[in-house]
Amino acid sequence: MTKEKIIECCNIVKYYDQGPQKVEVLKGLDLIVHAGERVAIVGASGAGKSTLLNVLGGLDRPNEGEVRINNKAISTMSENERGRFRNQNLGFVYQFHHLLGEFSARENVAMPLLISGQSKKNASDKADAILARVGLENRVEHKPAELSGGERQRVAIARALVNEPACVLMDEPTGNLDAGNAKAIQALMLELSKVVKTAFVVVTHDADFAQTLNAVYELHEGILRVTDAA
Repeated sequence: MTKEKIIECCNIVKYYDQGPQKVEVLKGLDLIVHAGERVAIVGASGAGKSTLLNVLGGLDRPNEGEVRINNKAISTMSENERGRFRNQNLGFVYQFHHLLGEFSARENVAMPLLISGQSKKNASDKADAILARVGLENRVEHKPAELSGGERQRVAIARALVNEPACVLMDEPTGNLDAGNAKAIQALMLELSKVVKTAFVVVTHDADFAQTLNAVYELHEGILRVTDAA
């Protein structure tokens, strides 16, 4: 049986105008990610990995080509349409957790559900459930300043997963953690990907972690190439 395509990119070109010069970052890039697949994107600093994630997530438009998520072309959506679509279909995790400091772990995780129109009780119940899944059932009332670095990143992962998105995009999710917390977060991601069947696209400099995923692509001179598979 053919696996469902969650992300499909065709001939993605992204460039920036710097005065009279055009700096081309992505040069006719193609990528397919299937349901439940875990994909690593590696490459040198400045290769355009974060730009690629922004294009995949609809945070930035490609200059040419098309990005399809769940068979819907996001590149041609309006800003508001893309925002709603992202909230319903995608999760994001960054190197720095980007949690809201004045809100508890529960409130941070519930935010995407509230934005999508769910009731406060339903959002809180779902937030508690996913926080328990990431091992933070006793920390739901704590604010980010009261949590360790590893705990804050687990809250960020819970927030990314609470809407049960088709795909989670991660930019160096363990890059700001010590080795012990990084390993714990990596193990958690692998476990959750199996349980919730969400696809993951992970930008990482951690070669060992990349090798635990289903496929590893290197972004080099604007083109993705398969380097290895776990």
